[in-house]
Amino acid sequence: MPPSPASAYPCGLVWFRRDLRAEDHAALYHALTQCAQVHCVFVFDTDILDTLPRADRRVEFIRESLVELDAALRNLCGHAQGGLIVRHAAASEAVPALAEELGAQAVFANHDDEPAALERDSQVRTRLAAASRAFHTFKDHTVLERSEVLTQSGSPYSVFTPYKNAWLKKVDAFQLSSYPVERHAHRLAPRPPTCRHAVPDLAWLGFEPAGLAQLRIPTGASGARQLLKDFLGRIARYDTARDFPAIKGPSYLSVHLRFGTISPRVLARTAHGLMREGNAGATTWLSELIWRDFYFQILHHHPHVVGHSFKPAYDAIQWETGPEADALFAAWCEGRTGYPLVDAAMAQINQTGYMHNRLRMVVASFLVKDLGLDWRRGEAYFAEHLNDFDLAANNGGWQWASSSGCDAQPYFRIFNPVSQSEKFDPEGKFIRRYLPQLARLPDKALHAPWLARPLDLQEAGVHLGRDYPHPVVDHDAARQRTLARYAVVKAAHAD
Repeated sequence: MPPSPASAYPCGLVWFRRDLRAEDHAALYHALTQCAQVHCVFVFDTDILDTLPRADRRVEFIRESLVELDAALRNLCGHAQGGLIVRHAAASEAVPALAEELGAQAVFANHDDEPAALERDSQVRTRLAAASRAFHTFKDHTVLERSEVLTQSGSPYSVFTPYKNAWLKKVDAFQLSSYPVERHAHRLAPRPPTCRHAVPDLAWLGFEPAGLAQLRIPTGASGARQLLKDFLGRIARYDTARDFPAIKGPSYLSVHLRFGTISPRVLARTAHGLMREGNAGATTWLSELIWRDFYFQILHHHPHVVGHSFKPAYDAIQWETGPEADALFAAWCEGRTGYPLVDAAMAQINQTGYMHNRLRMVVASFLVKDLGLDWRRGEAYFAEHLNDFDLAANNGGWQWASSSGCDAQPYFRIFNPVSQSEKFDPEGKFIRRYLPQLARLPDKALHAPWLARPLDLQEAGVHLGRDYPHPVVDHDAARQRTLARYAVVKAAHAD
């Protein structure tokens, strides 16, 4: 196909990363409107994969979503040899090499502001430039990003509420509109003969199935649409239902936002429209989507948050270390703290790769402010186990819980795991699901078994120390230790 008058490049390559969909895709749209022919690639980046366990739900999610993306691209272009080119290599080398193989004059991708991704993209840009090839990147993973929302003085926000207000003033129909990929899809090129193979299976990649089917986690763009349709039927109750882990309150779309199987513009546009109609649940949900943008712009402007506190004074805190601290961390990881809501939440993440948002706050507060352990240990554990792990949101959440981040809860606010349990799982439905050994305890005894009447424990078949552990710490005593631990921060603020 000869270049059309509007084509800047005869051939372009779209590099899919955390945007595994064919519709409303910024980089794909720009490539299709600037190139006469467009190829598409996804790289199973060995620089990332080699650091993961051999059974990883996220790799399985990506693989299944790519099968659907491959089919969607072939359907868009209308010929059987269209679709996705897949590589299993270091992306920093594979993408420039493929561009050369295809004769592509430009590579198109969407922004990824994580530090490791920026370094990778810098290497790709350098290698492409050495061969006189262009590298274009676009906003796609958030609605508003980087420096699009700034204070009147031109600085980034570090407090959420004014950021949110500015975000709502800034956002408009253009920002929320979708990219019309379909009308330009005739420019999708057939894959070259050397690339005509299906998306590889997990075994070919060196991985094992991680149980997505058993967990009934829907994958791909169709899975995201299915979850959104279900959520819209109950979104009006989101503002109240979202805090109760035993209730079907959340959207469950976080993993799809993470891997881009649905566009954030679609979700924000939907929520924004319902908010304007007075839907309280949609208003709260839109606020959660804005939090997501907020944490991404914090990461962009303050990359030191990776590994360090947003507020430098908090790096002076002395966390517990040594064998006893390691034993406490293991008890937290394995759900053996003796606090049922904490242990049930850890069972949830260990078994499913998901944790309810209210519980993320509870277990994070418990690790930092009851056990006195460095928030970075918990951040790393979540990074390894969460299906929806996103560096910006995970870091922001952990720094919020430890009071070391921007707009964080005050250090003297410490969640009581028992009162949180009584308030948000009053009937113990969530606890009983993940801690069946406590299922026969009466509701009042379930939240703090060590305070239960001996007769209740006996009738429930619970022997503390055998069937369920005693508390590893006393919350009230731990609270006092935390206030003393954070005194160094208080002193710094006084200065």
